Amino acid sequence: MPPIPFLTIFIIASTLNFLLEEGLEFIDYKARKKNGGKVPKELFGYADSRLLKKTCEYEDEKYRLFIPEHAAAFVLSLVLVLSGYYVAVYRQLSQVTGNGTITAILFFLLASLPDAVLSVPFDFKREFDIEKRYGFSNMTVGMWLLDGLKGIFLGLLISCPLIALANVLLLYLPGCWWILLAAAYIALSLAITFLYPLVIAPLFNKFTPLESAELKLRLEALLEKTGFQSQGIFVMDASKRSRHSNAYFTGFGRSKRVVLYDTLLDQLSVDETESVLAHELGHYKLSHIIRRLFAVIPLVVISLFAVSVLVKMPSLYSAFGFQAETSVVLDGETRTETVLPYIHFIGLFLCGLVAGPFSPLLSLVSNFFSRRDEFQADAFSAETCGRSRSLVTALIKLHKENLSELTPPKLYCVFKYNHPPLLERIRALKKADGD
Repeated sequence: MPPIPFLTIFIIASTLNFLLEEGLEFIDYKARKKNGGKVPKELFGYADSRLLKKTCEYEDEKYRLFIPEHAAAFVLSLVLVLSGYYVAVYRQLSQVTGNGTITAILFFLLASLPDAVLSVPFDFKREFDIEKRYGFSNMTVGMWLLDGLKGIFLGLLISCPLIALANVLLLYLPGCWWILLAAAYIALSLAITFLYPLVIAPLFNKFTPLESAELKLRLEALLEKTGFQSQGIFVMDASKRSRHSNAYFTGFGRSKRVVLYDTLLDQLSVDETESVLAHELGHYKLSHIIRRLFAVIPLVVISLFAVSVLVKMPSLYSAFGFQAETSVVLDGETRTETVLPYIHFIGLFLCGLVAGPFSPLLSLVSNFFSRRDEFQADAFSAETCGRSRSLVTALIKLHKENLSELTPPKLYCVFKYNHPPLLERIRALKKADGD
């Protein structure tokens, strides 16, 4: 079998991915310039030209930041590969640490460092320029830095043991490491889901039981009606950081809880809040969460199995400048050369590097099913609450308050939206009502 041109695949796929992302954002920008100032008939009485102008300006600001950020990230990804940065990091660590697992952990951390550093100035500008000017951000620099440090700590707490486990499995169980790592990854994901509302989320926000008597009675009746058992209904102090709003339920088993942003309660009526929560409960009742889990599990297993084959190929390493020791097996006239396990963690990293540019294809599929689930949850909300109007007005208010685009182009939505656009949701709800 001839060597696979992994470097060529990476460069071509990265370039195509860059052009696709730039093209999609440009299509959205041009559509916004053409139609962004027109009030759709479904929104007569709810939106005006002043709101649409502000929405377009907000989206244009984000687009103008996206261009240099995305271009810089693309150039950096090529420079890191073509300059031999990853090879140099590995060589230095191998000489200094003398321990394969420590080398693996430090390699993954240092390999991700340039991207993390590059994102800092763009994140800062986004938070303290764009979000501040449009009245969304309440963040202070101290709070922003503290959140960043907490995020780094949590990332290290989760990633370091997983990298160490992967390296040990690669070294000592080369035949079945992929299935064991898949099981460990899935178990860790479930553990994080369980612990998130109890341990992780409180590190960033304060959660207090819902106090509004009228709303509490309505929502508790809704939970009972849908058979959703949880720790309770909590209000999150989202306004401490941002004016953006949301509602969700999180955790599983005994850690399940319903969370409402305090900003959401300020923006919506009791009927509208009930409809929004009914929508979220629709995902639970219609088994969307379970279905997504059962879709992810085989995807993780298949992906890691493919990686288990690729990490044995010498051409994967040589394509990126790594010199890996190999073993040769002769079976008659067949000569098979495979890479020794001590460097397989590098192969794991390189597989992620090559596969990364193909993520839009995965998003294309996952977004399709996600949008379908959102339509179903909308229909569940309307049926459960006995009305669709309150959900329609809630969606309109949330889009207005968040300055979300009202008429994004179809192609852009296919790739970028995991929720259907506002007008499509309104039309679907009205169609269900027979309007």
